[in-house]
Amino acid sequence: MEQVVEVADLDAAHEVLNAAYGQMRLNSGTEHPHMRMSSRIHGDIRFDELRGHISLEVSVDPMENYVFGHNGAGVVYYRSGGEDRFWLPGEVFLSAPPESPFVGAIADPLLSSVTLPQSVIDEVVDGVRFAGFRPSSPQVAAAWWSTCVHLRDVVLPQFEGNSLVTANAIRLLVATTLATFPNTTHTPPTSVDRRDAHPRSLRRAVAFIEDNAETDISAADIARAARVSIRALQLAFRRYLGTTPMAYLRGVRLSCAHEDLRAGNGSVTEIAARWGYARPSVFAAHYRAAYDISPSWTLRSR
Repeated sequence: MEQVVEVADLDAAHEVLNAAYGQMRLNSGTEHPHMRMSSRIHGDIRFDELRGHISLEVSVDPMENYVFGHNGAGVVYYRSGGEDRFWLPGEVFLSAPPESPFVGAIADPLLSSVTLPQSVIDEVVDGVRFAGFRPSSPQVAAAWWSTCVHLRDVVLPQFEGNSLVTANAIRLLVATTLATFPNTTHTPPTSVDRRDAHPRSLRRAVAFIEDNAETDISAADIARAARVSIRALQLAFRRYLGTTPMAYLRGVRLSCAHEDLRAGNGSVTEIAARWGYARPSVFAAHYRAAYDISPSWTLRSR
Protein backbone atom coordinates (compact mmCIF):
# COMPACT_ATOMS: atom_id res chain seq x y z
CA MET A 1 0.00 0.00 0.00
CA GLU A 2 1.26 3.47 -0.87
CA GLN A 3 1.81 5.93 1.97
CA VAL A 4 1.86 9.64 1.10
CA VAL A 5 3.06 12.52 3.27
CA GLU A 6 2.91 16.19 2.25
CA VAL A 7 4.58 18.95 4.25
CA ALA A 8 4.95 22.69 3.84
CA ASP A 9 7.49 23.31 6.57
CA LEU A 10 11.26 22.76 6.55
CA ASP A 11 11.36 21.18 9.98
CA ALA A 12 8.56 18.79 9.03
CA ALA A 13 10.40 17.83 5.83
CA HIS A 14 13.49 17.13 7.92
CA GLU A 15 11.47 14.89 10.24
CA VAL A 16 10.02 12.90 7.31
CA LEU A 17 13.47 12.29 5.81
CA ASN A 18 14.93 11.49 9.21
CA ALA A 19 12.28 8.81 9.81
CA ALA A 20 12.86 7.25 6.40
CA TYR A 21 16.65 7.21 6.16
CA GLY A 22 18.15 7.54 9.62
CA GLN A 23 19.67 10.21 11.80
CA MET A 24 20.40 13.42 9.93
CA ARG A 25 20.97 17.05 10.79
CA LEU A 26 19.46 19.91 8.82
CA ASN A 27 22.20 22.28 7.68
CA SER A 28 20.24 24.71 5.52
CA GLY A 29 17.07 25.06 3.48
CA THR A 30 14.73 27.42 1.72
CA GLU A 31 11.76 29.04 3.39
CA HIS A 32 8.18 28.09 2.49
CA PRO A 33 8.95 24.70 0.92
CA HIS A 34 6.47 22.14 -0.30
CA MET A 35 7.45 18.46 -0.31
CA ARG A 36 5.49 15.32 -1.16
CA MET A 37 6.91 11.90 -0.30
CA SER A 38 5.19 8.68 -1.35
CA SER A 39 6.43 5.34 -0.04
CA ARG A 40 5.77 1.68 -0.70
CA ILE A 41 7.24 -0.78 1.79
CA HIS A 42 7.48 -4.50 1.07
CA GLY A 43 9.05 -6.38 3.94
CA ASP A 44 12.54 -5.02 4.45
CA ILE A 45 12.76 -3.02 1.22
CA ARG A 46 11.19 0.32 0.48
CA PHE A 47 10.53 2.48 -2.56
CA ASP A 48 10.24 6.25 -2.06
CA GLU A 49 9.47 9.11 -4.40
CA LEU A 50 10.27 12.63 -3.28
CA ARG A 51 9.11 15.69 -5.20
CA GLY A 52 8.31 19.33 -4.63
CA HIS A 53 9.52 22.87 -4.44
CA ILE A 54 12.21 22.51 -1.81
CA SER A 55 15.94 22.97 -1.38
CA LEU A 56 17.80 21.65 1.64
CA GLU A 57 21.12 20.24 2.81
CA VAL A 58 21.53 17.58 5.49
CA SER A 59 24.39 15.76 7.19
CA VAL A 60 23.59 12.08 7.52
CA ASP A 61 25.08 9.58 9.95
CA PRO A 62 26.10 6.18 8.53
CA MET A 63 22.95 4.42 7.35
CA GLU A 64 22.13 0.78 8.01
CA ASN A 65 21.07 0.13 4.41
CA TYR A 66 22.06 0.74 0.82
CA VAL A 67 20.00 3.49 -0.82
CA PHE A 68 19.97 3.60 -4.62
CA GLY A 69 18.40 6.47 -6.48
CA HIS A 70 17.02 7.74 -9.77
CA ASN A 71 16.93 11.49 -10.34
CA GLY A 72 13.96 12.47 -12.47
CA ALA A 73 14.29 16.25 -12.12
CA GLY A 74 16.23 18.90 -10.26
CA VAL A 75 19.69 18.39 -8.81
CA VAL A 76 20.86 15.86 -6.21
CA TYR A 77 24.20 16.24 -4.45
CA TYR A 78 26.14 13.86 -2.21
CA ARG A 79 29.51 14.18 -0.55
CA SER A 80 31.18 11.19 1.14
CA GLY A 81 34.72 9.88 1.38
CA GLY A 82 36.09 13.25 0.25
CA GLU A 83 34.26 13.06 -3.10
CA ASP A 84 31.56 15.39 -4.44
CA ARG A 85 28.92 13.81 -6.68
CA PHE A 86 26.18 15.66 -8.57
CA TRP A 87 23.36 13.63 -10.10
CA LEU A 88 21.45 15.17 -12.99
CA PRO A 89 18.02 14.24 -14.39
CA GLY A 90 17.96 10.72 -15.81
CA GLU A 91 20.91 9.45 -13.77
CA VAL A 92 20.88 6.54 -11.31
CA PHE A 93 23.28 6.18 -8.43
CA LEU A 94 24.22 4.71 -5.06
CA SER A 95 23.99 7.42 -2.40
CA ALA A 96 26.66 6.18 0.02
CA PRO A 97 27.75 2.86 1.54
CA PRO A 98 26.11 2.02 4.89
CA GLU A 99 29.26 2.59 6.94
CA SER A 100 29.92 6.07 5.54
CA PRO A 101 28.48 9.38 6.78
CA PHE A 102 27.66 11.84 4.04
CA VAL A 103 26.24 15.24 3.19
CA GLY A 104 23.23 15.30 0.89
CA ALA A 105 21.40 18.14 -0.82
CA ILE A 106 18.38 18.40 -3.12
CA ALA A 107 16.92 21.23 -5.16
CA ASP A 108 13.37 20.98 -6.57
CA PRO A 109 13.71 17.21 -6.94
CA LEU A 110 11.80 14.36 -8.48
CA LEU A 111 13.90 11.78 -6.67
CA SER A 112 13.08 8.09 -6.49
CA SER A 113 14.97 5.77 -4.17
CA VAL A 114 15.20 2.05 -3.45
CA THR A 115 16.40 0.97 -0.01
CA LEU A 116 18.02 -2.47 0.25
CA PRO A 117 19.29 -3.83 3.57
CA GLN A 118 22.49 -5.88 3.59
CA SER A 119 20.46 -8.81 4.96
CA VAL A 120 18.28 -8.90 1.81
CA ILE A 121 21.36 -8.82 -0.43
CA ASP A 122 22.98 -11.58 1.65
CA GLU A 123 20.04 -13.88 0.82
CA VAL A 124 21.27 -13.82 -2.78
CA VAL A 125 25.05 -13.72 -2.41
CA ASP A 126 27.48 -13.94 0.53
CA GLY A 127 28.69 -10.67 2.07
CA VAL A 128 28.79 -8.62 -1.12
CA ARG A 129 29.91 -5.01 -0.93
CA PHE A 130 29.32 -2.33 -3.54
CA ALA A 131 32.48 -0.75 -4.84
CA GLY A 132 31.23 2.28 -6.78
CA PHE A 133 28.48 4.86 -6.91
CA ARG A 134 27.83 4.90 -10.65
CA PRO A 135 26.33 2.16 -12.82
CA SER A 136 28.66 0.32 -15.16
CA SER A 137 26.94 1.71 -18.27
CA PRO A 138 23.92 3.82 -19.31
CA GLN A 139 22.31 0.70 -20.76
CA VAL A 140 22.37 -1.29 -17.52
CA ALA A 141 21.27 1.83 -15.63
CA ALA A 142 18.18 2.11 -17.84
CA ALA A 143 17.43 -1.61 -17.41
CA TRP A 144 17.79 -1.31 -13.63
CA TRP A 145 15.40 1.61 -13.40
CA SER A 146 12.87 -0.07 -15.70
CA THR A 147 12.98 -3.16 -13.47
CA CYS A 148 12.51 -1.05 -10.34
CA VAL A 149 9.47 0.72 -11.78
CA HIS A 150 7.87 -2.52 -12.98
CA LEU A 151 8.36 -4.25 -9.63
CA ARG A 152 7.30 -1.21 -7.61
CA ASP A 153 4.21 -0.30 -9.62
CA VAL A 154 2.99 -3.64 -11.00
CA VAL A 155 4.36 -6.87 -9.56
CA LEU A 156 4.68 -6.18 -5.83
CA PRO A 157 1.31 -4.41 -5.40
CA GLN A 158 -0.51 -7.02 -7.50
CA PHE A 159 1.01 -10.06 -5.76
CA GLU A 160 1.41 -8.69 -2.23
CA GLY A 161 -0.16 -11.82 -0.71
CA ASN A 162 1.87 -14.29 -2.79
CA SER A 163 5.11 -15.04 -0.92
CA LEU A 164 6.82 -16.84 -3.82
CA VAL A 165 6.15 -14.08 -6.37
CA THR A 166 7.15 -11.39 -3.88
CA ALA A 167 10.38 -13.20 -2.98
CA ASN A 168 11.24 -13.76 -6.64
CA ALA A 169 10.59 -10.09 -7.37
CA ILE A 170 12.86 -8.92 -4.55
CA ARG A 171 15.63 -11.31 -5.62
CA LEU A 172 15.28 -10.06 -9.19
CA LEU A 173 15.70 -6.53 -7.85
CA VAL A 174 18.84 -7.55 -5.95
CA ALA A 175 20.28 -9.45 -8.94
CA THR A 176 19.62 -6.50 -11.27
CA THR A 177 21.22 -4.11 -8.79
CA LEU A 178 24.29 -6.37 -8.55
CA ALA A 179 24.50 -6.42 -12.36
CA THR A 180 24.26 -2.61 -12.48
CA PHE A 181 26.64 -1.28 -9.83
CA PRO A 182 30.28 -2.36 -9.30
CA ASN A 183 30.57 -4.83 -6.42
CA THR A 184 32.63 -7.69 -5.00
CA THR A 185 30.62 -10.65 -6.34
CA HIS A 186 33.23 -11.50 -8.95
CA THR A 187 36.01 -12.40 -6.53
CA PRO A 188 37.10 -16.05 -7.01
CA PRO A 189 35.97 -18.85 -4.66
CA THR A 190 38.20 -19.49 -1.66
CA SER A 191 39.98 -22.78 -0.98
CA VAL A 192 37.30 -23.52 1.66
CA ASP A 193 34.54 -22.95 -0.93
CA ARG A 194 36.26 -25.35 -3.36
CA ARG A 195 36.67 -27.95 -0.64
CA ASP A 196 33.03 -27.69 0.44
CA ALA A 197 31.66 -27.94 -3.10
CA HIS A 198 31.44 -31.74 -2.99
CA PRO A 199 28.66 -34.23 -3.81
CA ARG A 200 27.48 -34.56 -0.20
CA SER A 201 26.78 -30.85 -0.04
CA LEU A 202 24.96 -31.06 -3.35
CA ARG A 203 22.79 -33.95 -2.16
CA ARG A 204 21.79 -32.05 0.97
CA ALA A 205 20.94 -29.01 -1.12
CA VAL A 206 18.89 -30.97 -3.67
CA ALA A 207 16.94 -32.75 -0.93
CA PHE A 208 16.17 -29.43 0.76
CA ILE A 209 14.99 -27.87 -2.51
CA GLU A 210 12.74 -30.79 -3.39
CA ASP A 211 11.23 -30.86 0.11
CA ASN A 212 10.59 -27.10 0.23
CA ALA A 213 9.89 -26.00 -3.33
CA GLU A 214 6.44 -24.69 -2.42
CA THR A 215 7.83 -22.27 0.18
CA ASP A 216 9.88 -19.09 -0.06
CA ILE A 217 13.48 -20.32 0.04
CA SER A 218 16.56 -18.38 -0.98
CA ALA A 219 20.10 -19.29 -1.97
CA ALA A 220 21.09 -18.52 1.62
CA ASP A 221 18.47 -20.96 2.95
CA ILE A 222 19.70 -23.70 0.63
CA ALA A 223 23.32 -23.04 1.59
CA ARG A 224 22.46 -23.26 5.29
CA ALA A 225 20.68 -26.58 4.71
CA ALA A 226 23.72 -27.86 2.81
CA ARG A 227 26.01 -26.49 5.57
CA VAL A 228 28.19 -24.54 3.15
CA SER A 229 28.57 -20.95 1.93
CA ILE A 230 26.47 -19.64 -0.96
CA ARG A 231 29.59 -19.51 -3.12
CA ALA A 232 30.43 -23.16 -2.37
CA LEU A 233 26.82 -24.08 -3.09
CA GLN A 234 26.94 -22.34 -6.46
CA LEU A 235 30.23 -23.99 -7.28
CA ALA A 236 28.84 -27.45 -6.46
CA PHE A 237 25.78 -26.99 -8.67
CA ARG A 238 27.90 -25.67 -11.51
CA ARG A 239 30.52 -28.43 -11.09
CA TYR A 240 28.15 -31.42 -10.94
CA LEU A 241 24.89 -30.29 -12.55
CA GLY A 242 25.93 -27.48 -14.86
CA THR A 243 23.33 -25.10 -13.40
CA THR A 244 22.70 -22.79 -10.44
CA PRO A 245 20.80 -23.51 -7.21
CA MET A 246 18.00 -21.09 -8.11
CA ALA A 247 17.71 -22.46 -11.65
CA TYR A 248 17.42 -25.95 -10.19
CA LEU A 249 14.72 -24.67 -7.80
CA ARG A 250 12.87 -23.15 -10.76
CA GLY A 251 13.02 -26.50 -12.54
CA VAL A 252 11.52 -28.28 -9.53
CA ARG A 253 8.75 -25.69 -9.34
CA LEU A 254 8.09 -26.07 -13.06
CA SER A 255 7.70 -29.81 -12.50
CA CYS A 256 5.18 -29.11 -9.73
CA ALA A 257 3.34 -26.68 -12.01
CA HIS A 258 3.32 -29.37 -14.71
CA GLU A 259 1.58 -31.76 -12.32
CA ASP A 260 -0.94 -29.07 -11.39
CA LEU A 261 -1.70 -28.47 -15.06
CA ARG A 262 -2.16 -32.17 -15.70
CA ALA A 263 -4.52 -32.37 -12.72
CA GLY A 264 -6.41 -29.22 -13.69
CA ASN A 265 -5.68 -27.51 -10.38
CA GLY A 266 -6.52 -24.00 -11.62
CA SER A 267 -5.99 -21.82 -14.66
CA VAL A 268 -2.59 -21.26 -16.27
CA THR A 269 -2.38 -17.84 -14.62
CA GLU A 270 -3.31 -19.24 -11.19
CA ILE A 271 -0.83 -22.10 -11.42
CA ALA A 272 1.93 -19.79 -12.66
CA ALA A 273 1.41 -17.48 -9.67
CA ARG A 274 1.22 -20.44 -7.26
CA TRP A 275 4.72 -21.46 -8.32
CA GLY A 276 6.26 -18.00 -8.25
CA TYR A 277 5.61 -16.48 -11.67
CA ALA A 278 4.15 -12.98 -11.79
CA ARG A 279 3.93 -13.02 -15.60
CA PRO A 280 2.18 -15.95 -17.33
CA SER A 281 4.18 -15.19 -20.49
CA VAL A 282 7.46 -15.87 -18.67
CA PHE A 283 5.98 -19.03 -17.16
CA ALA A 284 4.85 -20.16 -20.62
CA ALA A 285 8.32 -19.57 -22.10
CA HIS A 286 10.05 -21.53 -19.32
CA TYR A 287 7.44 -24.28 -19.51
CA ARG A 288 7.75 -24.63 -23.27
CA ALA A 289 11.56 -24.78 -22.98
CA ALA A 290 11.24 -27.59 -20.42
CA TYR A 291 8.37 -29.62 -21.94
CA ASP A 292 8.24 -28.52 -25.60
CA ILE A 293 4.52 -27.76 -25.30
CA SER A 294 2.52 -24.84 -23.97
CA PRO A 295 1.00 -24.92 -20.48
CA SER A 296 -2.44 -24.23 -21.97
CA TRP A 297 -2.12 -27.32 -24.18
CA THR A 298 -1.25 -29.46 -21.14
CA LEU A 299 -4.25 -28.07 -19.29
CA ARG A 300 -6.63 -28.69 -22.17
CA SER A 301 -5.40 -32.23 -22.90
CA ARG A 302 -5.71 -33.63 -19.39
